[in-house]
Amino acid sequence: MAKAPTNKMRLRMLVLLLLFTIGVGGILVFRLFQLQLTEEGKENQRRAVDQQMSAITIPASRGQIMDTNGKTLAVSATVWNVIVDPSNVRDGEAEIISEGLSQILGVDKETIRKKCLKENSQHEFIKKRIEKPVYDQIINFITQYNINAIHMKEDTKRYYPYGSLASTVIGFVNSENIGGTGIESQYNKVLSGTPGMVVSAKTALNTDMPFRYQQMYEAQNGNSLVLTIDETIQHFLEKHLETAVMEHNIKNRAVGIVMDVNTGAILAMSTKPDFDPNNYLEITDPAAVERLNEVAIRTGGTDNDEYLEAKSNEQNLQWRNKAISDPYEPGSVFKIVTASAALDHGDVGLENYFDCYGSFEVAGEKIGCWKTAGHGNQSFGEAIKHSCNPAFIQIGQRLGGDAFFDYFEAFGLTEGTDIDLPGEAGNKGLYYEKDMLVGHPVELASCSFGQSNKVTPIQMITAVCAAVNGGNLVTPYVVKQVVDDSGSVVESHEPQVRRQVISQETSETMCELLEHVVSDSDGSGRNCYIAGYRIAGKTGTSQKLDQKPTEDGQVAQEEHILSFVGIAPADDPQIAVLVILDTPEISNVLGSTIAAPVVKYIMEDTLPYLGIEPKYTAEELENLDVTAPNIMGKSVEDAKALAAEKELTIKFVGSGDKVLKQVPTPSTPIPRDATIIAYTDNEVKPEMVEVPDVFGLGTSLVNQAITNAGLNLRLTGGKGYASVASRQSPAAGTQVEVGTVVTVELTATDVE
Repeated sequence: MAKAPTNKMRLRMLVLLLLFTIGVGGILVFRLFQLQLTEEGKENQRRAVDQQMSAITIPASRGQIMDTNGKTLAVSATVWNVIVDPSNVRDGEAEIISEGLSQILGVDKETIRKKCLKENSQHEFIKKRIEKPVYDQIINFITQYNINAIHMKEDTKRYYPYGSLASTVIGFVNSENIGGTGIESQYNKVLSGTPGMVVSAKTALNTDMPFRYQQMYEAQNGNSLVLTIDETIQHFLEKHLETAVMEHNIKNRAVGIVMDVNTGAILAMSTKPDFDPNNYLEITDPAAVERLNEVAIRTGGTDNDEYLEAKSNEQNLQWRNKAISDPYEPGSVFKIVTASAALDHGDVGLENYFDCYGSFEVAGEKIGCWKTAGHGNQSFGEAIKHSCNPAFIQIGQRLGGDAFFDYFEAFGLTEGTDIDLPGEAGNKGLYYEKDMLVGHPVELASCSFGQSNKVTPIQMITAVCAAVNGGNLVTPYVVKQVVDDSGSVVESHEPQVRRQVISQETSETMCELLEHVVSDSDGSGRNCYIAGYRIAGKTGTSQKLDQKPTEDGQVAQEEHILSFVGIAPADDPQIAVLVILDTPEISNVLGSTIAAPVVKYIMEDTLPYLGIEPKYTAEELENLDVTAPNIMGKSVEDAKALAAEKELTIKFVGSGDKVLKQVPTPSTPIPRDATIIAYTDNEVKPEMVEVPDVFGLGTSLVNQAITNAGLNLRLTGGKGYASVASRQSPAAGTQVEVGTVVTVELTATDVE
């Protein structure tokens, strides 16, 4: 017979039961704590959501990028990603899918087949971002074979309708639809928008539950940008930069900037060679392709580390916006800053004169002038016009190291410009601090005429604008407005004046002095002269002081950077154009002879486009070309009268009484002393002649060669006495009819 439990035993059992309950409860509480409040708990929550919920991303459409007139420079369009769900591939269907998709998409058949048979997978990418025609082919294929395992997920793709136009400014969008460089990178958050999502609950069989268990979150499309860039001016700039790169074999790329002098708006900006953002990984510069080919030959292929690194370097180089990122020695263009500072500070005036005997000695070191014979005794204005280094050394000495640095800093050359483009940080120039100028005459001397210190192109043109716009240092910018999906303006950029650097009076005087650089027959910038327009400007020819030695320890052939800045109109500045040609492979390395004409061509296109009308002087009107009159079908007497009205000579060929053909054709620009060839007989065939090669010849020899060939000569450029032919059209060797107009560009060669 069992012994009945005593009270003591019951108490002990209760205590044990209580301890067991507390222990188990504690374990459960601790485990709940782990599952809910720790990282393990958070991970379990994520896994539970993944198992119970299905989320489909709805891509947001990236905002457009437009020029200042609303022309689309970058736009996103709908594309599709092709996806296979292996869990839905029926028996025998893998072969059909792999064969069909391989033919349509150009993807390896075996790769597709393996993805179709992959276990424990419901989502295998076959190809990303296919366009509408291919999408339609796949839909037809799916319908034809009743396939449920192929899905088309909507996505977006970036397109650049103008190809490489402004590519180093606009940048590109990478494979993840994220801005890689340029505006696309700087304004990525503004342009991207917010993706939407469709969230739905899953069944135990991993299928979506009915619609009432779904929640849709609409995508918010990105905002669009309206730039200050004008597509037409950008085209003018790039056209002439590309020509300069080819004609002068520019080794280290060319830079061009067109800027609104008063607001800081960038109307055009380019670095050439550049790239096509539609295919941004492709190397487009022929010289870069050649360099990569050399690496491939040396390393035995294109899949080794050295080649891949070289290719990556070339890609980064072509994407680089040199106008923002690369400091350079500005050379004599910088004399605008030195002259403005000295004039504003009161150290020099228009009445001051400076001697130049071909060189100037500073602390025992002789520094030469580009004109080895010297300029003699010259005024302050003539020193600017002649771009005389000895004179500017003396001007720098009068200004002094303290004041020189203060103005250098005030012109914004010790800091970034804050332009709304990436790449400026860490590239804000390399310059002598004040303590390296005060008491160091050689350093001050070299800085005063634009050597030793380095600035970026955007810093230089911003400083030039301050010198001519009344003295205001403005912040350059490229984005004018941010607009939303409906076209409403979300944000507008207002021009920002950072500070006044020089007085209005000093600025006006500088405009007058810089105009003489271009307009006078002995001005160093006369190759930028345009009849009817008042152009101010400054040449620049700088030696690269940090050239690397060759493998044998010797310094390579001296390299130069040629530049020119033009401002127009000189009496009411509206735009500034800066062109920089880095290391041309030519014999006559002077900014005046190479860079100045490029700025001239850009301005000849841009000024009329901006509605700035030419205003000719009496002398210019006298020398203006006329247009060939229309004498087709006219009688001989009437044709003579029409030619006489324009002071033209006419030569008749044939025995008829009416003009049946004329050379030059009606409305062709021709000089006033030109001869029109008029044919009055259809049986007489026009005489053909070969255009002579006049490149490098002086004016008189050019005239002799062209007229002796029976052709009409139209001269452009070439103010001054030492000018040679630098360009001709039609090209030498071309067969043309007698009487054809040959246009020859003359370039002055007796300037810096």
